[in-house]
Amino acid sequence: MAGLLTGLPPSVGAGCRVLVLGSMPGDASLQAARYYAHPRNRFWPVMASICGFDPVAPYEHRLRYLHEAGVGLWDVIGQCERRGSLDAAIVRGSEVANPLEEMLVAHRSIVAIAFNGGKAAEAFRRHVQPQLPEACMPALFALPSTSPANAAIRHDALQQAWTAISPLLRMPA
Repeated sequence: MAGLLTGLPPSVGAGCRVLVLGSMPGDASLQAARYYAHPRNRFWPVMASICGFDPVAPYEHRLRYLHEAGVGLWDVIGQCERRGSLDAAIVRGSEVANPLEEMLVAHRSIVAIAFNGGKAAEAFRRHVQPQLPEACMPALFALPSTSPANAAIRHDALQQAWTAISPLLRMPA
């Protein structure tokens, strides 16, 4: 894919407590219209381990498990120009942020944002945080990217970092 890309719609259930924000979905996710669709992305195995579900369950079931745990998915960037899937290929100045302030106002139950990688955290600081009233600001967790491009971090270290959000989740009985 090249040129102007439009991201995926949010996947947020009632009572969402933690909103996981990526930067912009990669090509595999955009083509499949599913979050974290690249087969080597480690998001689903990490979240499955934390939340207690099968990482290879059908996509709709994985989303339901996340929603039941209080996790929602979206991205900071709603539109941008990019060639390929890498965050580094996003054309600076082409980014249009998703309406995250509206999301936080509509879902007052969100107590934390977990950034899936540094680009998501940086884009949030640049595009969203300056316009966000302090009263709407949840706790922010800058977590390592689950992308296959972040292969330098071992799976166990990645999973350990992501357990930082565990105390905020609703876990199955």
